[in-house]
Amino acid sequence: MNNNIIILAALIFVGALSGCSISHPVAEGYPEYLAKYGNEGSLPPADLDANYIIDGQTQNHRYEFRAATVGYAHLWIVEFGKILDETLNAPYVQSTFDRLEKGELADANKGNLIAFTLDSYEFDNYRAKVSMTIKLMEDGQEMLNKSYSAEGSSKGGQMWGAGPFAMKSATLDSTRSAIDKILTQFINELP
Repeated sequence: MNNNIIILAALIFVGALSGCSISHPVAEGYPEYLAKYGNEGSLPPADLDANYIIDGQTQNHRYEFRAATVGYAHLWIVEFGKILDETLNAPYVQSTFDRLEKGELADANKGNLIAFTLDSYEFDNYRAKVSMTIKLMEDGQEMLNKSYSAEGSSKGGQMWGAGPFAMKSATLDSTRSAIDKILTQFINELP
């Protein structure tokens, strides 16, 4: 009888880990998140009028993870390119620049163009870890080309306290925090 209970428990456990996932694409909730928090931010002023592009690999990026704190049945999906694009259009980022608009690679030969390329993204130890290369071109000439890395704010308390209900917000908070730190590093190095 005990063997049957152990086998049944093992089957339930394996089933919970494999086929019974609840998917959470966190970028889907980012516009609402920014509507609530998009006026808050503390980026340094950037005296720059520019277009920006996000390379195709970054735009189509998809990172999946599970967190023991909220249950392994939940699969969290981060689409970094969508989050970056929405962040660059948030009021607090837009007010930092003289002008910042999405452009095309063809814009590289006229005016300023900022190109964003994600090197790596990971959500680990309750926080987002981001590495991104940013290029600044002025009239086709490369003015800056550097890789920046940052860790977002830790959200362990939020994840432990409210479980899956707070996980989406925790992921967005930490990812945005890492992006803000990278943008601050970039702005501070503008020529």
